[in-house]
Order: sequence, then C-alpha cells, then structure tokens
Amino acid sequence: MPDRDSSNMPPSDRYVLGVDVGTGSARAGVFDLAGRLRGAAKRDITLFREAGGLVEQSSTDIWAAVCAVVREAVAEAGIDPGAVIGLGFDATCSLVVLGEGGAPLPVGPSDDPDRDIIVWMDHRAVAQAARINELGHDVLRYVGGRISPEMQTPKLLWLRENRPAIFAAAWQFFDLADFLTFKATGSLARSTCTVTCKWTYLAHESRWDPTYFARVGLDVLALEGFSRIGTDIVAPGTPLGQGLSAEAARAMGLKPGTAVAAGMIDAHAGGIGTVGIDQGPGSNLGYVFGTSSCTMTSTTEPVFVPGVWGPYFSAMVPGMWLNEGGQSAAGSAIDHLLAFHPAAAEARAEAASAGVPLPVFAADAAASRSPSASDAVRRATGLHVVPEFLGNRAPFADPQARAVIAGLGMEADFDSLIALYIAGLCGIGYGLRQIIDTQARAGAPVEHVVISGGAGQHHLVRQILADTCGKPVVGTRSQEPVLLGSAILGAVASGAFADTRSAMQALSHADRTYLPAEGEIGLLHQRRYEVFTTLQAHARTLRAV
Repeated sequence: MPDRDSSNMPPSDRYVLGVDVGTGSARAGVFDLAGRLRGAAKRDITLFREAGGLVEQSSTDIWAAVCAVVREAVAEAGIDPGAVIGLGFDATCSLVVLGEGGAPLPVGPSDDPDRDIIVWMDHRAVAQAARINELGHDVLRYVGGRISPEMQTPKLLWLRENRPAIFAAAWQFFDLADFLTFKATGSLARSTCTVTCKWTYLAHESRWDPTYFARVGLDVLALEGFSRIGTDIVAPGTPLGQGLSAEAARAMGLKPGTAVAAGMIDAHAGGIGTVGIDQGPGSNLGYVFGTSSCTMTSTTEPVFVPGVWGPYFSAMVPGMWLNEGGQSAAGSAIDHLLAFHPAAAEARAEAASAGVPLPVFAADAAASRSPSASDAVRRATGLHVVPEFLGNRAPFADPQARAVIAGLGMEADFDSLIALYIAGLCGIGYGLRQIIDTQARAGAPVEHVVISGGAGQHHLVRQILADTCGKPVVGTRSQEPVLLGSAILGAVASGAFADTRSAMQALSHADRTYLPAEGEIGLLHQRRYEVFTTLQAHARTLRAV
C-alpha cells in the first residue's frame, strides 16, 4: 500500500493520473481533485498493417510509451511525483498475448514476437464471428444478439485455428487495459468493463459460461478454469495489489505503492469523464468521437436492443446497465473520405502549415464561409455519404456493410472538398441518430449527447452532430474527458472519493450545449436522413450483385 496516508494530505497537494492508450498514441494527464488538467503528454505508438484486415501492435512499445508520457506529464505539471496518489488506465479493446513470464508472443504471420497484440479494429476473425453467430448461444443476448469480430472470443478462436502453437503456448490473454494494470502492479485481476464488454463474461451473474466456450470451439479455456482469461474480476476503480510495483515506479518516476485502479476500455473512460454531468448518467448518452465512435447509455434495468452491444452490468457506471453502440470507423472514415478527393494533397499541405489536421482545416473553412455552423449543411446540397467503410457496428451489427457516396461530381477545388467533408460529417450524425432512435424504441431513451474524443472538439462538428441526431450535444469543461475518466478511476482507488459516481459528479462539468436546428434546416436534415437510410438499405441489397 502507499507509504504515506494520502487521506491526510490537503486536496491542493494531491493529484491523480490518467493514462489513455488509443489506436495511435499513448497519453497521460495529471489532474487535481477539482478535475483541472495540470499537465499532459503524448507519444505515438506503432501500428502494423497486413493484408487480410490484420492490424497489430507491440505491448513492449506501448508500455515504454506509457512510462515516458507519465514522466513527461508529471514534469509538465511541475509537481512532486510523491503527490500523485492514484493512477488509472484506459485502452483500446485490443488482445494482448503473453507467454510464460510475460514474454510477448507473435500473433500473426510475421512471427515477430514484438507484434503480440491483435488490435481492436483487426478483422481477421470475421469468419469466426459469423460461425459463432450461426451456432448461437444465450450469452449473445448480452452483445446485442450478434458477436463482433472486434471482440475477443472470435480473435481467440482465430488464434487457436490459425496459430495453434501460439495459442497453446500463451500464458495469459489480456485486454490491453488489463495488461497495463498487470505491468503496473503484477496483478492478474481483470476489469469488469473489459471482460463483460468484449469477452462474454456475465457480470450480472459474476461468472463465465463454460457452455458457450465449449460450443464455439474454445472449450480448453473453460477446462482450465478460465485461468488464462481471468478468474479475479473486479470493478473499474478497484485498487489492485499493493499499488505501483517498484519496477514500474522506477520506469514512471512515481512512488512505489501509488494506488493503481482496475482500468477500462478507452471509450468507457470517456463515458466516465462525461456522462455524470448535470442530470446524471441515466439521462445522458456518452458519445466518444475519435478514430472510431462509441455510444454509451446507462439504465437502471437491463434493456435489450437488437444490434447494440449489451446490456452489460456495471461495465461503466457501477450498479447500472450499459448499452454500447457506435461505428468502427468515424474520425478515420472522415480521413479516408477526404483522402481521395483531388484537392486533398494541396489542402493537407495548407493544413500542415496551419498546424492542424485536414478535417479541422476543412471545419474551419466551412465555418468561416457559412452564416452559421448549422447553415454549413447547405454546402453539401445533392451530396450524400453513408460512411460505413469498415462495416456497421450498430444498430445492424453488420461488419460487411460498406460506404456509399452519392452525388459526387468531377469538381476538384477546395469548395468541393468542404462539401464532401460536410456530407461525411452529416453521415456520421445520421448513424448516431439511428442508434439513438433504435435504443429509444427498445426502452432506453436519452435527453442529451455528451461528447468527447479528438474528432468531436470543433464547434462546427458539435453543432452539425446536434442538428443531425436531433438531440442537444453537450461539451464538457475538460478538454481531455477520456484522460479525466481514467484519472477518476485512480482517484477512487486512492480513496479520495468514496465511489465512482461521487467522483464523476465532483470532477466532470458541463461547458456548452449545442441545440439542434429547427425550422427549415431541421426539415432539411429530416429529408437528408431519409436519403441516408434509403442508400444504406440499397447498399445491403446491392452488395450481393
């Protein structure tokens, strides 16, 4: 345990750290106990792509980046490292495969042991997911009726069938967030968030279902007593082991024994950092708009929504059920959409000169050339995009879905690039509306969308999302709500707050609300939404031709 009693320290002398490992970078943020960011750091991490939808990473690379950003964030905050009382981790829901002693094992045909992570977006297990869904099982009720190739049991089945020696040699299979807490503390505990949302753990019954693993071809995991995927399952925010190990403390520049919390998936950390504002988690939908998008809705009773993952018990807010939707490509869909426009290269160079990404450059331009953010939709007249480049995660649970672009001409100027950007952004918002409407029909309505994620920071983006989904979009005071969510877990583990809900309410605050447009623009979005759903439906029919 920590070698000094942090509860006796004045709040002004106590800080918590949040660490976020996304698809392309590791970040750390130091927060005070009022939720103010005092220092932050970021480092890129390596992504390996191969044919066949293979996407891999290195746990060694990621851990080195994590330790570096923690040191840098504490240095930027200008605080005594001993004043950090708690540390929380979040990460993408990627699969880490370790051999005896924690040695990395190669998960793909490269046979490089440093490539020991199957990234969440990797689609090598599409066939395995389809087979699992054909076999059917009661546990699938808790993933929206259909398992996704982004989840871990299809990936484990792929490993067993295609890399049997690696599967057999594996000592532990970790979700990435649980790997990080293992490296920090030596604890093999898994978070309720990770194993419930991605591994089919039944948190409401506190058990794995061995009949599911037997049916799908992973019986060996059940016969072993689930020792390789987790037998100690704890709530996010639970303090682990004896806190930060001496080895990890040296690498991070922190004090040994600093409280380390059981972590969670990155999108869910964004939920923790946002949905507690104002009326509380039950009335807000957390929307993380980053490389992918994720929607999170909490209810007091389980609500079964076809095509939407869950309901998961205590996976995000303790004691509440979670429905999780979103899309596999969101910010990355916008990037991809713009990349093949003839004006993209020149615009990207100008954006780089301005020090901003191309989508931000396009949003700035659209805002400056329109009477209001809502009026920007008129620039996309006649142009429609269904941005399902990487399938439809919700509400159709269709990994085979693909994008549709209608109304694109031969224009090659910057104005036409802006029009394409606005049309793509509208498509993201209409997909969000589909999820909201589907959940409402099933009995899980929401009043507000609380936004986080790097792709959702721009005021024009937030306004168009409000206009397209038909709900007020709320921005939080914190510019780093995902890091804040992880820091909240660290604060709870340290004992600074009694529970997650009280920490959420104390540290997360609303800033600005974007109301959906009414009148003529509201009607315009209704018509565009009808076009969106028509194109989407035709695409499902036509792809077999």
